[in-house]
Amino acid sequence: MDKGYTRQTARSRELRSNATPAERALWHRLNARQVNGVRFNRQFPIGPFIGDFVSRSAKLIVEVDGGQHDVRTEADERRTRFLENQGYRVIRFWNNDVIERIEGVIAEIERALLDRPSPNPSRKREGCF
Repeated sequence: MDKGYTRQTARSRELRSNATPAERALWHRLNARQVNGVRFNRQFPIGPFIGDFVSRSAKLIVEVDGGQHDVRTEADERRTRFLENQGYRVIRFWNNDVIERIEGVIAEIERALLDRPSPNPSRKREGCF
């Protein structure tokens, strides 16, 4: 088995076990296709990176950032460019935004999901004509 894959899987499990309060709160809302019927995975590896919440079907990554990201902007920009080159859209929220205004965060995620093209252009999205 590929050692990189094994390390990424172990790291993903560790991150899921040690989720921040903001990550736990958002997962409670994203779990079980509760937002627009879209499936999200927690701490999902994509290349050398692990996305906090990833919808592979919608090609959307939701990141929940703590204060350390305030000083890691260059690294975050490189990471975002890599993920966008893989076809994903990345949206970010601060921990305190998730904790203090979860409904607004969910509304922004819903908007981002609606902005994504349908995987099959012949299929209409629910609620669209």
